[in-house]
Amino acid sequence: MTSPKSPIAPFSPAQLGTQILIGWSGPNPGTGRETAFLLTYTLGDAPGGPEAGERAMHTALERSGLRVGGETLDASEQPNLPVKLVVQAGQAVLTLPHFTAQYTVPREWLAAARSEGAVHGMFATRPWPAAVPGQPVGEDQLRAFVGDPETISTSAHCLMPVRSLG
Repeated sequence: MTSPKSPIAPFSPAQLGTQILIGWSGPNPGTGRETAFLLTYTLGDAPGGPEAGERAMHTALERSGLRVGGETLDASEQPNLPVKLVVQAGQAVLTLPHFTAQYTVPREWLAAARSEGAVHGMFATRPWPAAVPGQPVGEDQLRAFVGDPETISTSAHCLMPVRSLG
């Protein structure tokens, strides 16, 4: 039996706190092929604390048509989904209604994204205060966060086609 859909709560973008975009590439657990990944997360520094930011992120993702804790959506099959990724001149630009970020991508990431024609986006509602801008994020640290079952189950996942401006 499914539970009734809860109403989407109001929020303002300020309630999200600092949002970060980070990318990496590696083997896709489902296909084994090299895949480009993008992770969006908040530092948990929203007014009202990490819990308020987590609730706001959940609301923002649902308003964007993404399903927190659900299966991976394929944005190429849902043209009205307001999640867009443009890859141009070594930059990935991710746009959602509540968030736009640019990320300088490594060569390996770019090769995987172009080869697959898509990027797996993970939109975490769970804050990650340890991964702050300007400080390197180690592979083990990244793997621990994105591989944590709690992070996975409280995130939205979306396969985004790679678009370019030209």
